[in-house]
Amino acid sequence: MGEIVLIRHGQANSTAKTEEEYDRLSELGHQQAAWLGAHLRAHEAPFDRVLTGSLRRHKETAAGMGDMGAAAEEDARWDEMDYYRLSQAMEDVHGVPHPTPEEFSDHVPKVMAAWQADTIRGRESYASFAGRIAEALAAASAPGARVLCVTSGGVIGTLIGQALGLDTARTCHILLPIRNSSVHRFQVRDEGTLLAGFNAHPHLDPPERAHARTTY
Repeated sequence: MGEIVLIRHGQANSTAKTEEEYDRLSELGHQQAAWLGAHLRAHEAPFDRVLTGSLRRHKETAAGMGDMGAAAEEDARWDEMDYYRLSQAMEDVHGVPHPTPEEFSDHVPKVMAAWQADTIRGRESYASFAGRIAEALAAASAPGARVLCVTSGGVIGTLIGQALGLDTARTCHILLPIRNSSVHRFQVRDEGTLLAGFNAHPHLDPPERAHARTTY
């Protein structure tokens, strides 16, 4: 049996107004990555492969985690949806403004539904995004191998939605509570690649780290 361990990147620049501004870790994000790396080295065997998307926040998280047993390999198929461009398209086409942090949980389902219906588009269609991340997961699935992958919340939530056969609204219920630097697991078995764990953050469990259990 193989295993794929998906990591959401550490907290990024949550005050950003564009994807380019967002794509770097905050000071807390760097700390979350360091705590996670220390935890994995203490409690899990080294990984056979380490993958990251091509985004800066992915690579900074992987670097901050330290030695995981293999050199990091970059694969852009693990990149996040371009949510800021989708949000702008949502405002241009449907008149829905970009949300404040407090409005984000209501905004995401509207954007995802419009994107899937193909009434808005960023750099790619929803079908293209869903297809490339499913392809990335399949490519990482290898019997007997343990693979660590640093990616983003939208990728993780959508892959879990695919694994469980969820519709867009229920996929958003999975996506929204995903914490920064959280751990998600798939088992690679003869019958397929199966969900085995969701949104774990043991490195943030100590009470003094409660402030670090962030979702944005």
